Amino acid sequence: MKGNKEQDANNNNGVRFVWPDLIYKEFVAMIVVTLVLIGVSFLWDAPLREIANPGKTENPAKAPWYFLGLQELLVYFDPWIAGVVLPSIIIVGLMVMPYLDRNPVGGQYGFSRRKFAMINYLFGFALWFILIFIGTYLRGPNWQFYWLWESWEVEKHLEEKLWSFSPFAGAAFIGAYFSIGMIIPVLIKKGIVKYHGVVRYIIVMTLMLGMYFVPIKIVLRLFFNVRYVLETPWFNI
Repeated sequence: MKGNKEQDANNNNGVRFVWPDLIYKEFVAMIVVTLVLIGVSFLWDAPLREIANPGKTENPAKAPWYFLGLQELLVYFDPWIAGVVLPSIIIVGLMVMPYLDRNPVGGQYGFSRRKFAMINYLFGFALWFILIFIGTYLRGPNWQFYWLWESWEVEKHLEEKLWSFSPFAGAAFIGAYFSIGMIIPVLIKKGIVKYHGVVRYIIVMTLMLGMYFVPIKIVLRLFFNVRYVLETPWFNI
């Protein structure tokens, strides 16, 4: 009884918890979206293309839209990094995130209470759809990059202009990036390492900086023709 009274008091103060408040809303949203999709499927046909011709390979050959983000990552990293390492880090990072969270209002949600978590999550979520957009609309013949106003009839050979950092410069660039990224939060918010703990802080910042390195690598490739920042005999980044 006492616990129920305390929960009712919190709800009266505008506090909302993941269970049951958020779960109920997500369940209702799921039902609404399902009904909308069913209605759309009755009104419009799926945009299917012509039957595949085994004697003619499509150029560019593209995966289904939900895999195009992964296919686009293959442009910027080694295949095993883009197809295995990065997805594995994303999955593991999402799994360990609840155990790394030291938010004092655990179990509650709302942008004002969880700005750091929501901003970074929404950035990663938007980044995935940006990669899908690039793969869908900006990749033309031979998987070359075309702006929306450029014609796919004009053949491009940008691979000849690509260059890579030297091993020393690449290692220095990545080392400086992660070192500065680790130091900046400490300078901005005093006591952050002590509050979260050294191990938890390093894990969270490594995951976050790794995510933000992906758009940096995209910019280096698209605007500065950088193939790889770091080349080694075992992997290329």
